[in-house]
Amino acid sequence: MWWTNDSTLPGFILVGFSDQPQLELVLFGVILFLYVMTLLGNATIILVSLLDSKLHTPMYFFLSHLSFLDLCFTSSIIPQLLVNLGGSDKSITYGGCVVQLYVSLALGSTECVLLAVMSYDRYIAICCPLHYAFAMRPGLCHSLASVAWLSGVATTLVQSTLTLQLPFCGHRQVDHFFCEVPVLIKLACVDTTFNQAELFVASVLFLVVPLSLILISYWHIALAVLKIKSAIGRHKALGTCSSHLMVVIIFYGTIIFMYLQPAKSRSKDQGKFVSLFYTVVTPILNPLIYTLRNKEVKEALRKILGRTL
Repeated sequence: MWWTNDSTLPGFILVGFSDQPQLELVLFGVILFLYVMTLLGNATIILVSLLDSKLHTPMYFFLSHLSFLDLCFTSSIIPQLLVNLGGSDKSITYGGCVVQLYVSLALGSTECVLLAVMSYDRYIAICCPLHYAFAMRPGLCHSLASVAWLSGVATTLVQSTLTLQLPFCGHRQVDHFFCEVPVLIKLACVDTTFNQAELFVASVLFLVVPLSLILISYWHIALAVLKIKSAIGRHKALGTCSSHLMVVIIFYGTIIFMYLQPAKSRSKDQGKFVSLFYTVVTPILNPLIYTLRNKEVKEALRKILGRTL
């Protein structure tokens, strides 16, 4: 049946991993476990940062925003993915696809900008410690966080709206596990040159530019760390920076692969497995790498649990 873009009409079929039934069962168990751990880990970071006054610093202010982002981002994608993996019904309503598209893109774009802001915070803290209190004053921190959120909302209003304006001409099978701009553009039955160009420009602004700023910040941080005379302090600082950088590379690298690489140059399954990294893996790595390895957070968590018990 040929139909137009109308929420009252049938939705889409999320093909996902349905061509590999045995893999679906394995993915269901693994993703469910990681999702629960993501919820617990990020919720813990938010609560600890709010309840412990010692953690009312710019670093944990941004980490709280990152944890809230990850909670919302994963919750906009994984529940529907688990439903599709655990049953024979692979459909999603048109309205559900629209909501997923707008929300996931807004949150993902916001995280791209927020990670760059967090790297700037660490750069000031390590390279310019004497100016840190002034440079990262509360007003500026709130402004930077607002810029990250507003930029994410702005890009999804543009990209998602332009994508949904395309006629799909009855094409309902989305060869992916969630509604995402690149895969929906492929469904269109008209010339998508403008949409592809707009997607490329947005990807450069939200992926290449923030990643470049992050790498520059960590380069200066690494130079400052190498000047530390204490071998133990230097090793600890490098270990922390390398862990942060690993998460950043996984997050940006997989999204760049999905959004900037020509669709024809990757197999149909490559994009799905790559997308699992930035939708499932990095949200659980963020609390592990950024905070739960931190002595301040562990001490704050012990104090809170002690008072509760």
